[in-house]
Amino acid sequence: MWQQMTAADVPPEGRFEWFAQTVSQVLLPTAFDTADPDGFYAHGGQLALGEARLARFAYAPLRSRRTPALIRQGDPEQYQLALVTSGSAWFAQQDGEAELTVGDMAVWDTSHPYRSGSGTDGRGVGVLVLQIPKARMPLRSQHMNRLLARRIRGGAGMPGILAGFLTDLARKGPDCAPRELDMLHDTVLDLTASCLAGHLGSTTEQSPAQLRSQLLLRQVRTFIDRHLADPDLTPGLIAEHHHLSLRGLYDLFRDEPESVAATIRRRRLEHCRADLARPDLRRQPVQSIAARWGFTGAAAFSRTFRAAYGLSPRDYRAQALQYVKENLQGAGNEICMP
Repeated sequence: MWQQMTAADVPPEGRFEWFAQTVSQVLLPTAFDTADPDGFYAHGGQLALGEARLARFAYAPLRSRRTPALIRQGDPEQYQLALVTSGSAWFAQQDGEAELTVGDMAVWDTSHPYRSGSGTDGRGVGVLVLQIPKARMPLRSQHMNRLLARRIRGGAGMPGILAGFLTDLARKGPDCAPRELDMLHDTVLDLTASCLAGHLGSTTEQSPAQLRSQLLLRQVRTFIDRHLADPDLTPGLIAEHHHLSLRGLYDLFRDEPESVAATIRRRRLEHCRADLARPDLRRQPVQSIAARWGFTGAAAFSRTFRAAYGLSPRDYRAQALQYVKENLQGAGNEICMP
């Protein structure tokens, strides 16, 4: 279901600031400018798809930028793909700049500065933003770099299929159970990667052995996600299940941003962080949540969590729940700014 947030009680003069804060928290730290802050409007929401996320926003004309300072402030290390559903927008990153209309798409890298804008015709814009962790993108970074801020025309072929799928997912996804949405993760990733590879013309650049390795890597990552709660999940167990030697498993992750052990740790921490921020789980002990995701020692979990997020689990929970209390009271099924 859509992440529950609302700004219905925000006065008109505070809506632009609320939107800027919300996008910075939901997507990534970003600076915004608008010519008419008092007349600003926006609405949207976010849908969880396993490790991926699909956000939707509709808002008045604005400009945004992501600077090196904002990247240091927070980087989800994602590729984000925008599909324009109404109005127009533009994106600029690295050497690319894309002017987009309805049905067009563009990709950017959250780890590099970029600029964007919308409503060049004076009207607002609607966008769907697919957030994909870099570690889960099958295409190599040197290939993705050639796609940044390049217009991908929608309406026909694979781009049209991907655009239609994302649009349908935004409309019907909220009716799916969480487990069903998790199952859609690989479908979304496969379809997006195939579309990008076809647009890039890079499908023939990888040898059959490389493609098999990418498929095996995907299978390993899926296995990890499905067994995070098992405290005995180790590289050795993963290698045995996939009929690999331990060295073979390490070689599979050699060119990835993180090792297999780091992947297990990060995914467990992400689930713990999400659960700690849930108001309905506020009465569950921190260690109970940690144990649910495979952490067996309270002290070790606390150290690992603090190293990753800069706060103890208890302090993070307190801050997250306070934010919910102050900003999300009376949440509906979507961000709403009438």
